[in-house]
Amino acid sequence: MMKFRFRRQGADPQREKLKQELFAFHKTVEHGFPNQPSALAFDPELRIMAIGTRSGAVKIYGAPGVEFTGLHRDAATVTQMHFLPGQGRLLTLLDDSSLHLWEVVHHNGCAHLEEALHHQPPSRPGFDGASGLPSLARITVVLLVAAGDLAALGTEGGSVFFLDVPTLTLLEGQTLGPDEVLRSVPDDYRCGKALGPVESLQGHLRDPTKILIGYSRGLLVIWNRAARCADRIFLGNQQLESVCWERSGRTLVSSHSDGSYAVWATDAGDSPTTQPTVATTPYGPFPCKAISKILWRNCASGEHFIVFSGGMPRASYGDRHCVSVLQAETLVTLDFTSRVIDFFTVHSTRPEDEFDEPQALAVLLEEELVVLDLQTPGWPAVPAPYLAPLHSSAITCSAHVANVPAKLWARIVSAGEQQNPQPASGASSWPITGGRNLAQEPTQRGLLLTGHEDGTVRFWDASGVALRPLYKLSTAGLFQTDCEHADSLAQAAEDDWPPFRKVGCFDPYSDDPRLGVQKVALCKYTAQMVVAGTAGQVLVLELSDEPSDQAVGVASVDLLQDREGFTWKGHERLSPRTGPLPWPAGFQPRALVQCLPPAAVTAVTLHAEWGLVAFGTSHGFGLFDYLRRSPVLARCTLHPNDSLAMEGPLSRVKSLKKSLRQSFRRIRKSRVSGKKRSTAASSKEANAQLAEQAGPHDVEVTPVQRRIEPRSADDSLSGVVRCLYFADTFLRDAAHHGPTMWAGTNSGSVFAYALEVPAAAANSDRRPERAVEAVLGKEVQLMHRAPVVAVAVLDGRGRPLPEPYEASRDLAQAPDMQGGHAVLIASEEQFKVFTLPKVSAKTKFKLTAHEGCRVRKVALATFASVACEDYAETCLACLTNLGDVHVFSVPGLRPQVHYACIRKEDISGIASCVFTRHGQGFYLISPSEFERFSLSARNITEPLCSLDISWPRDAMRASYRPQESPKLSQANGTPGVVLGPQSRSGSPDPTRSEGTDTPELPEATLSPTSVDSATSADTTLDTTGDVTVEDVKDFLGSSEESEKNLRNLSEDEARACPILIG
Repeated sequence: MMKFRFRRQGADPQREKLKQELFAFHKTVEHGFPNQPSALAFDPELRIMAIGTRSGAVKIYGAPGVEFTGLHRDAATVTQMHFLPGQGRLLTLLDDSSLHLWEVVHHNGCAHLEEALHHQPPSRPGFDGASGLPSLARITVVLLVAAGDLAALGTEGGSVFFLDVPTLTLLEGQTLGPDEVLRSVPDDYRCGKALGPVESLQGHLRDPTKILIGYSRGLLVIWNRAARCADRIFLGNQQLESVCWERSGRTLVSSHSDGSYAVWATDAGDSPTTQPTVATTPYGPFPCKAISKILWRNCASGEHFIVFSGGMPRASYGDRHCVSVLQAETLVTLDFTSRVIDFFTVHSTRPEDEFDEPQALAVLLEEELVVLDLQTPGWPAVPAPYLAPLHSSAITCSAHVANVPAKLWARIVSAGEQQNPQPASGASSWPITGGRNLAQEPTQRGLLLTGHEDGTVRFWDASGVALRPLYKLSTAGLFQTDCEHADSLAQAAEDDWPPFRKVGCFDPYSDDPRLGVQKVALCKYTAQMVVAGTAGQVLVLELSDEPSDQAVGVASVDLLQDREGFTWKGHERLSPRTGPLPWPAGFQPRALVQCLPPAAVTAVTLHAEWGLVAFGTSHGFGLFDYLRRSPVLARCTLHPNDSLAMEGPLSRVKSLKKSLRQSFRRIRKSRVSGKKRSTAASSKEANAQLAEQAGPHDVEVTPVQRRIEPRSADDSLSGVVRCLYFADTFLRDAAHHGPTMWAGTNSGSVFAYALEVPAAAANSDRRPERAVEAVLGKEVQLMHRAPVVAVAVLDGRGRPLPEPYEASRDLAQAPDMQGGHAVLIASEEQFKVFTLPKVSAKTKFKLTAHEGCRVRKVALATFASVACEDYAETCLACLTNLGDVHVFSVPGLRPQVHYACIRKEDISGIASCVFTRHGQGFYLISPSEFERFSLSARNITEPLCSLDISWPRDAMRASYRPQESPKLSQANGTPGVVLGPQSRSGSPDPTRSEGTDTPELPEATLSPTSVDSATSADTTLDTTGDVTVEDVKDFLGSSEESEKNLRNLSEDEARACPILIG
């Protein structure tokens, strides 16, 4: 018979009000480079830039912190974008030939982006030629004329239509068809051939009535709209790709499909002109690829700029992605690692100026944005304050460090500046400076660390809206790789022609996959850091302000402990270089620990105050004293049947077959057992219905729990170490506290070690005479063997312990060492709090049983109140495999709020999620973009900016009625995002703190940044395709599993966890 437990009636209104003051969910800003860009635009008056993507996203950028985001209703590719100069309006063309007008709208002093109008041209007429109307098959090119009030639309059929931009309506009677143009062409040029699609439309800077039309066949026409006639005709015979009209209007330059370009004079000779004044193939004489776009910019010195993309020799360099810059006799071939999308120059556009005098060249590539300073000799690249390619090498892990001390911040910035020294000339500055950032300066600094496949760790300024690169740490120089000889040979074989110059930082190729960074941990008070990699390497580094030459000590730790019957079948360990090595200013290695077997490191943590680093792999965990350069502990966690852990990450065929076979067996077993329980289940359902009818309706009933099947002890990879944690707490008895280390595994085991740390190790950097000792104090085995995701110790007041050095340096409130401590163990299925040192269960919350989901990420975070400056609560935030974020009170583990954050199909996004100490988070929405979200009602980082636009809004409002754009700001379509930079009440709040961090409150004393995997930094799984079988099973079996769990009603409470005391 089903048992019912009744709770108190209703909810506490005071608590509900407090929840609203503490918690609120916002998706605020997207950091990084837009995924799959497809179009580019620049407004020279407002100095803002727009990027369109294949998924229909529109992103506008100005000065750092000035960002606007929109998304078209249809997920179609943005093919062209054009700003209406100075008006803050943008016309976009999609690949379905639809036109959309966007505008930057100000509300309460802050601006956001809205779609005002859209226009779908009439469908294509029949192919039988019965229709006399010209075909508007597909719009190929758009040109804004007459200060943006009129747009000329070139089509695939060779016609030019004219559009009234304020209303997005086609103007009747002004269409220019190809037949009308052919009347002005000599008979011998017609030859019965069509002109082809309109490839280019160019306007005259000083005479808006003239339009230059370029047809695919090669014909160029200067058309006078006022007189409706052709002023000049240029009879080109080579297939046209692009045209540029020189500023004065006296010169045209056209690029063609054979890799040549031609210069035409508009004021010489009679019309039609048959021969250009100059025709050249810059990379000939052998066949070349097409020059897809060309620009001509004149200078007062007479040395004009010609900038073009493509044109490379087809046989030798046809696979290169290049933009060539030619000035007088100087030619530079900019060689990029990804496809060129578009480019523009920043130059003078005022009609009264006689020369362009280009200042900068901006090139949009498929994977990055590169800006060159054209006024500095050598044309150096300008460092981007945002839009940096996060995925210059694939991201393999990430971490967030909050409240970085000012001294450490300055040292990191200084090290980064020494890596990228700026030229002596002060002209090298970012040219996209439009708009004003209204957000306040952040009160605290936040660091986002990303580990990459090539062995680098990149440091990013995550304090505000713009994610700014600060410093790059490379670990590859410590090891010998196989690609060094091949690289030297490739460089020696490089010819002097074409004059290639490598530009950009996107490099998707890794020298050695074993270099990949899996885990990072940073101590912000001692500037010490741990970087762990794919081949079992654990590197301890320390920040140094000066370059140095030093040798790095190497120690090996055998995690198998000479256990028989296991043979490592994976990759070999990396070979470290010997002897003193040169290290630049920045983080320099102090010790290298090599795990044996060399499996990927799955967990790492650092305690700089004790001089210890702990690390774990799929075989076990170890403890290393980096002050003495000596191992302290090695513990093997392998199960006797765990053979998969010995095969490495590249041998997964057998394991996949095994897991699929086990899955099918479980499905068949559950179906058979389900049939057996059908009779009992029907009687229980009838009893439940009777109880529901008879019971009072205003009483809250405990929800029904799902039955959780225990996991097999010999499951594959059961020995994987999932989390490691250091704490000063009570482990041996209630009277004496001391250093401890905790380790959680994939099989639900938790090992707690009591540590004997000599006092010298805690107070100085010199090696103590006595060694650190570790003794097993407790061992806990969870009943269902669910993987342990995190471990954290709570003090006598139920607060997490502070980070190393926080209490000793009076940087945080000292923990309560008088009352009894407790340990919070978070597994994939439940959260449980045990008392210390007895390790008896105190309270728990069974998430899988209640919600039908599994825990993926966990962190302790402080939530500050928006109503009271001095009130804050420390809560437990967790992300599930369904993409939902839940927040629980600590130590009571009472559910507070939950939000749908990530799509459950987005496995990589869930695996990459990182929580911060103050209720924010990051996750990857694409390989190159982080989505930032906030769970805190007070701590929100979002764009708060404005634009100085000048156009008659009232007149425009009378002519059309704006309509709201879809409230989505992501390329991957995650719902629930407000487009504009608005607060919860709908109006921007310029007074809200911009920073990621708030000053430490008395109630907000925290343990390390996150208790997810690594303690001092949040780390993620590899999101570059290394998706586990468990993730796939979660995705494929979520619906079936939930139905099965609903049928399997729990009959009794779970038994207490067995505790083994060592």
